[in-house]
Amino acid sequence: MTSSETTQEAVLAALSKVNEPELHRDLVSLHMIRDLEIQSGKVSFSILLTTPACPLRSRIETEARQAVMAVPGVRSVEIQMDSNVPSDGKERGLLQLPVKNVVAVASGKGGVGKSTVAVNIAVALANFGARVGLLDADIYGPNVPIMMGASQLPAQKENNRLTPPEAYGVKLMSIGFLVKPGQPLIWRGPMLHSAIRQFLSDVDWGELDYLIIDLPPGTGDAQLSLAQSIPLSGGVIVTLPQQVSLEDASRGLAMFRELNVPVLGVVENMSYLELPDGHRMDIFGSGGGQKLADAAGVPFIGTIPIDPAVREGGDAGIPIVISRPDSPAAKSLEGIAEQLAALISVAALNGGSGVSINMV
Repeated sequence: MTSSETTQEAVLAALSKVNEPELHRDLVSLHMIRDLEIQSGKVSFSILLTTPACPLRSRIETEARQAVMAVPGVRSVEIQMDSNVPSDGKERGLLQLPVKNVVAVASGKGGVGKSTVAVNIAVALANFGARVGLLDADIYGPNVPIMMGASQLPAQKENNRLTPPEAYGVKLMSIGFLVKPGQPLIWRGPMLHSAIRQFLSDVDWGELDYLIIDLPPGTGDAQLSLAQSIPLSGGVIVTLPQQVSLEDASRGLAMFRELNVPVLGVVENMSYLELPDGHRMDIFGSGGGQKLADAAGVPFIGTIPIDPAVREGGDAGIPIVISRPDSPAAKSLEGIAEQLAALISVAALNGGSGVSINMV
């Protein structure tokens, strides 16, 4: 055995004591260490994360560097952070949809900012470097084209599949691209089901790490059609803090349970208004989202403060994570995207079991 081989063993032994905080397993057994090289005391390797939006990447890098620097003979450490998003393992071949993870964003009622959350999560994930698609499944009230600043489909290819527009690194599809502005769609369930299925099968999405689906409010035909058309990695519930919204959001949670869709967590929007003097005003109450998540036995992913810039960005077609990335609302939405990505990776690597619902 050469000294080089011995040093590699020592380095891997050191890295085997560094855990991935979300998965609670060490980097070596998770096969996250790649391209390990050692030359004259200089150690270089890559850490392959489970998502480019990993919220703890800095912590992992720091702990790995410290562990290797403690190995005798090591003088310097060079680490390359990379990622490969795991698939949830669900079969989507019948739709010819090469998507690793599909997440539905839902609410029990309208007006809670569900589309705003879906749009900004999608854009934030793309900003981190993930391949992302955003499907507007709200057939009766499509808002995604306006919120993403996209108005029409690009020129189509010759494969008889729709080419989705792209904005802020996110591929988009919405009925809003196919009808005149203001045109009402007075459709019964079978037509809605057909439209949603076509958006999945007849759109050239390409390979995606995440497909985010913005569901319409409520628990009706669109939700049922989606669950019947494509296996979902999980669902996210968006609520406001007040009791009325929580009652409706609990129905959304129960809907996912009935459809056998794992619930990834709860997001509380419009949580508080920060006043100029630094105080917070709880316009819609406080703590409701946390209570709902606790009662359901699912993660509470985060809160989003009230900020007029969120509405302004949506109206202008520039999501707040782009227009004002340093604002508290944008930072909250980025954090929610990171937490969601981590939860998806944990569920995928644990066999796609997701989170059960303890709610009656």
